[in-house]
Amino acid sequence: MTPIFYSYRRCPYAMRARMALKYAGIQVEHREIALSNKPQSMLLASPKGTVPVLCVDGLVLDQSLDIMRWALAKSDPDAWREVDGEISQAWLEKNDGPFKALLDRYKYPNRFLDISQEDVLNKAMNLMLEPMETALQSSRYLMGNKLSWIDVAIFPFIRQFAAVNPQRFEELPFPTIRIWLKQHLESELFNSVMDKHPTWVD
Repeated sequence: MTPIFYSYRRCPYAMRARMALKYAGIQVEHREIALSNKPQSMLLASPKGTVPVLCVDGLVLDQSLDIMRWALAKSDPDAWREVDGEISQAWLEKNDGPFKALLDRYKYPNRFLDISQEDVLNKAMNLMLEPMETALQSSRYLMGNKLSWIDVAIFPFIRQFAAVNPQRFEELPFPTIRIWLKQHLESELFNSVMDKHPTWVD
């Protein structure tokens, strides 16, 4: 039976899951949701109500990293996961934890009036962007000179961060990150998972 995949096009979590599924060659029934009117079938499968959600053979995966791991366990032709270890886990924890919190504050400053957008930017630079720039100056990708699932897992969040204020991002002292980001944005893999789908109705 074809796996059912609930997604939202612009969600960075769904984005990285879609990229992993596409890379692994896994065909899914794509169900694009509307955040304001989530389908009951998705909520029954995953009551937390966030995307992505993958339903396959009675299994429900509703965490993007779990979907990535599941997909790569099925097929990993370029050995994306050979870098799995403490360093890769540290990148993921930093991205999905404190950096994502800063991204939300940076993207929606009106919701967080206790700290200025520039202060948030400085914190994000210290936490994530400066270490990334250092890593990418010594190798083409975050975990070495070969693309890995860590790059794919983090890329959608850096993309979103850069898009908040593109001109300001261009002015930051991170030329290597910009090269890395541009490469992902122009990649066949990324563009192949960004097609628009009609909203799913149960």
